[in-house]
Amino acid sequence: MFILDDGIRLSAQLDMPENGAEKCPLVLLIHGFTGYKEEPHIRAVAKEFLQTGCAVLRADMYGHGQSDGTFENHTLYKWLTNILSLIEYARKQDFVTDLYLCGHSQGGLAVILAAGMAHDLIRGLIPLSPAIMIPEGARQGTLLGQQFDPEHVPDQLISWDGRILKGNYVRVAQTLYPEQAMERYTGPVLLVHGDEDEAVPLQCSVDAAKRFANAELRIIEGDDHCYGRHLDQVTRAVGDWMRRQMQ
Repeated sequence: MFILDDGIRLSAQLDMPENGAEKCPLVLLIHGFTGYKEEPHIRAVAKEFLQTGCAVLRADMYGHGQSDGTFENHTLYKWLTNILSLIEYARKQDFVTDLYLCGHSQGGLAVILAAGMAHDLIRGLIPLSPAIMIPEGARQGTLLGQQFDPEHVPDQLISWDGRILKGNYVRVAQTLYPEQAMERYTGPVLLVHGDEDEAVPLQCSVDAAKRFANAELRIIEGDDHCYGRHLDQVTRAVGDWMRRQMQ
């Protein structure tokens, strides 16, 4: 299905829990930079949430997957308005008892920022390998493995897969401060991160766990950014945490 964000169509998939409950929590699940809602690690985490008795709403963000917009024009502002529209949609569903946010990589950063904005609406937060370093990298002129003058942002950058990204992505990121969102959101948080993550330093989650008021950190030893080695440990950590929240 498609959910509208001010005329932008967001491709989304809503799955109901395996126990057939008429009312249940809902997890909004967001992919990362260059990702989409059908990636193996996203689907595996979604399946685990369904087994705990939660519904899951997976969505492609602006310029990704089957949603409207182009990759080169996407920014974190656009992703945040996408997520706020998805939250609005979820709150209108009669079956939803509580709302959780979960996101991977850039999606993990985005849900942290969104939780700070909508802290009164979010029951729990699950950032997976969150790319919290993006805003500071944009301010320092180090992003996507490239160096640039942060005071004179280039018209475009090239992502690791060769796709063009406009300079507005950097300009937007420079204005964002995830630390403020972490301090504003005081609900329960589970951070999951592989200790051999090649894209996002483990230290991002270590530091975040200290800044959140109520956070747990699960380090997956020997695993990478998208959990290509120990995905079962990731899903187990997510499932165990969620079951405790629902008791």
